[in-house]
Amino acid sequence: MQIPSGQLRMRDDRIDTHWIAEIPTFLIGKFPVTQQQYHAVTAERPSTFFGDQKPVETISWIEAVLFCNAISALADLQLCYQIDIEKEQYSFDMAANGYRLPTEAEWEFACRAGTTGIRYGNLAAIGWYKGNSGNGTQEVGQKQPNDWGLYDMLGNVWEWCADIYDETVYGSYRIMRGGGWYDEPRGCLVTNRRRSHPVAYRIDDLGFRLARNR
Repeated sequence: MQIPSGQLRMRDDRIDTHWIAEIPTFLIGKFPVTQQQYHAVTAERPSTFFGDQKPVETISWIEAVLFCNAISALADLQLCYQIDIEKEQYSFDMAANGYRLPTEAEWEFACRAGTTGIRYGNLAAIGWYKGNSGNGTQEVGQKQPNDWGLYDMLGNVWEWCADIYDETVYGSYRIMRGGGWYDEPRGCLVTNRRRSHPVAYRIDDLGFRLARNR
């Protein structure tokens, strides 16, 4: 889906900081990457909750960006990531035209879809969370989309973003957004931020969504 350009007021409550992010027009996936899509490219099925149309999960950040590079190569697009796993060195070419993870600002801007509240709709209507998930992921696209036609932005699985959380404190830890099937309602907010290790961290309520430059 094409997301229009705009501005977003971001905040980090941990250090009581606010800033304005400029968002250029970009493209983002209508759904989180599904197990079927992931298997078609990698021949792997890492997920805990099996189902072709369920979001792929139990995915590390590095596995997500390797998938981005792989699908970019298949489409004859420029790779967005240069990766040295042993040295934990990852460079990100924001100007490349290939597939990538959304930045944190892009993710929140797309999730809000012009709204200003804590969610873009009633949680039970838009997302899978602890109160309605049946203790696992559900097939994508069953709940109501936001006003820009994006599904499962809140609930079902958390989604990796491109950004480093706070390099001075947490090193290479990356940001995840959106809440997952195991979260209470307070975990599924447009502003919630979590972080973890890009290589070692995999869990059954964490996946990703593709983005591209326009």
